[in-house]
Amino acid sequence: MKRVQAGVLDIAYREVGPPDGKPAVLLHGFPYDVHAYDAVAERLASEGVRCLIPYLRGYGPTRFRDAATPRSGEQAALGADLLAFLDALGIERAWLAGYDWGGRAACVVAALWPERAAGLVSCGVGYNIQNIPASGKPAAPDVEHRLWYQYYLHGARGRAGLAANRAQFCALLWRLWSPTWLFSEEIYARTARSFEENPDFVDVVVHSYRHRFGLVPGDPALVAIEARLAAQPNISVPSVVLLGADDGVGPPPVEDTDARHFTGPYRCAIVAGVGHNFPQEAPDAFAEALLGLL
Repeated sequence: MKRVQAGVLDIAYREVGPPDGKPAVLLHGFPYDVHAYDAVAERLASEGVRCLIPYLRGYGPTRFRDAATPRSGEQAALGADLLAFLDALGIERAWLAGYDWGGRAACVVAALWPERAAGLVSCGVGYNIQNIPASGKPAAPDVEHRLWYQYYLHGARGRAGLAANRAQFCALLWRLWSPTWLFSEEIYARTARSFEENPDFVDVVVHSYRHRFGLVPGDPALVAIEARLAAQPNISVPSVVLLGADDGVGPPPVEDTDARHFTGPYRCAIVAGVGHNFPQEAPDAFAEALLGLL
């Protein structure tokens, strides 16, 4: 485990592979952590890739440097953290790969600072930049019911429930979102420590699911970035989108409506037998997608 001061965070991260290899940043989602990439990193490292796997804000040993910094979980914060991470390590350009929150961070940087992204792998949602101005428009009922956990966290009861039962809450999401992935208690417990031991986890998560619906303000320092994201900027870097056919929270759509946001080389693949936690469930497919961009 390594640490680096990056922007508002003291980021804990794993580094796997040769230090002079091509740099790839692998970003986990909610509610997961760096262990999602254990097998992926081993495979990539064997091909000469330098894998950098940070704990996101609110997870594991990553900490805020200042008690006064808002515990924001908004998309601009995730993108700014990734950019600061690259700057702190002196990496001018890297391959970015992630899913869920991590995929959002990767998409934000690829869209707003394309010179820093050599390529992108985005899982679960291809174009993972939220359209917050349109968040009040209801989706179809079969989509809405899968977002119960987000609406739960909009109220005081949900926040209290997450604070009191964070491990059980997240374990339920693992089971619902990856119904065909038979993970062991040991595998889950190894990751659950990232939720249980980080003092900012609840605040960051609750803010994320409230901000994306316009229910709470964001960090004032990030207003300019959010304004740019509201325009739904296109992604021009070479990109691969991976969708799990068994994803319980975001099953693949019938029509690829995200493709219009990718103006560079683009490929989308639906992989059978895979749920929401794509890199941990299908590490070979994930690694091959990234290697194909190198």
